[in-house]
Amino acid sequence: MTERVRAVLVTPDDTMLVIRRTRPGIAAYWVLPGGGVEPGDASREAALHREIREEIAGKADIVRLLHTVETDGERELFYLARIATWSFDDRTGPEFSAEGRGEYALEEVPLTLEGLDGIDLRPEEITHVLRGAIGAGRLGAGVPL
Repeated sequence: MTERVRAVLVTPDDTMLVIRRTRPGIAAYWVLPGGGVEPGDASREAALHREIREEIAGKADIVRLLHTVETDGERELFYLARIATWSFDDRTGPEFSAEGRGEYALEEVPLTLEGLDGIDLRPEEITHVLRGAIGAGRLGAGVPL
């Protein structure tokens, strides 16, 4: 089974970092930073740290596993993490130079129900998980991770 790791990266301003994907012929959508677990990765968390370095030149403190989604031979693990510094201009991931992959734009979105309503975050299941956590007061502005 293929495994992917992604992070809900919470900033000091209680926003979350998301990547807006713009591809030819497809409406814009947003994803959380992350990617595939590679054979050389010591753990899933190590893979997530590598992906965060590649995609946003950042270093995050992983808090905990938030949710797992399994579909057709793929498992995606979503972690909750804190991040204080990043530099989208210094990203190094191979996907950024691949032709035909479209555009990647890093955005900060308020970690609120309104913030989630303003984007098409994929997969849809993680949006439901985040909405539930925010609505129950377990995630969002002022809530310790």
